[in-house]
Amino acid sequence: MNKNQLGIQYMQEGKWEEAATTFMEAIEENPMDAVSYINFGNVLSAVGEVERALKFYQKAIELDGEAATAYYSAGNLYYELEQFDAAKTMFESAMKKGLESGDNFFMLGLSLVALEQGKLALPYLQRSTELNVDDAEGFFQYGLCLAQLNYVDESILQLEKCIAIDPEHADAYYNLGVAYGFKEEEKKALDYFNKALDSQPDHMLAGYGKKLIEKGNTDTQ
Repeated sequence: MNKNQLGIQYMQEGKWEEAATTFMEAIEENPMDAVSYINFGNVLSAVGEVERALKFYQKAIELDGEAATAYYSAGNLYYELEQFDAAKTMFESAMKKGLESGDNFFMLGLSLVALEQGKLALPYLQRSTELNVDDAEGFFQYGLCLAQLNYVDESILQLEKCIAIDPEHADAYYNLGVAYGFKEEEKKALDYFNKALDSQPDHMLAGYGKKLIEKGNTDTQ
């Protein structure tokens, strides 16, 4: 087992100091190996040292411009920092370097949504659900993006897939309630708001949606 493999084992065991020491030794032994810098960056990221982690990912990219995982990892940190344009650039670079993973497509889609470029985000969010078929959050975000673009029926289909995977996803129930409210199917909307509140009793938006429908029903009686 080489030092990178040993360091990854330490990370899996939650032994962050041992992992950091091992990856630093790997860098000292082979300072031109981009993988060691990526691994050390992952340790720093895991313990919240975001700015330092970015420097190690950037060093990995300097050493190996084809290191797709370095772009992806940096993109995640830029997204956390709400530097969405930089995040988008990194996820796009990772894709161009051959990283065809559902997670990368998902994060690229989220970055575009954050930049209010929902139409551009759609194909990436769709592709993420095709590759990560058990990812409830992927279907939720895809459905949410569709709803924001007024593709209501298509949104409902994706949100239903989300709750099929995660029956406790309160936000998906809430957004299904909104979608059916938009379609003026008040009974279904109320059912979904109630399901959201069953999953998360303090879901304020679902509570508000429920009150609106109940008030509307009262006013029409």
